[in-house]
Amino acid sequence: MTAAAAAGVVAPAKVEVIAGLTGCTATIRIEAAELRQGVCHAEGADYLITTFPEERHKETWLDAAAIYGGRYLVGSRWVVSAEPEMLTRFQAGLGGDVRQLGAGVGPSAAPSAS
Repeated sequence: MTAAAAAGVVAPAKVEVIAGLTGCTATIRIEAAELRQGVCHAEGADYLITTFPEERHKETWLDAAAIYGGRYLVGSRWVVSAEPEMLTRFQAGLGGDVRQLGAGVGPSAAPSAS
């Protein structure tokens, strides 16, 4: 089984497995019915791994996160929040899609130059 396939199979319940695939041991920060979230420490940056029991919980979380902006690696019932260069590295092993949320997406509030 590939790393990306393993992440897809276990992600809804296992922050720890995704963390292992990124080379860390996560410390669980949130344990709730709607999500589990762990923090990992890497050289120069910390990152978050969040898993969801259902896809709808993930989409609700992403909608709420959009107010903060940023880029996220998003898979089936999981999200990794990290620096953009880390997301690209993690994507090779986990799969998923890098999504830009919030700031920089959609129409600009700046006046046009016409």
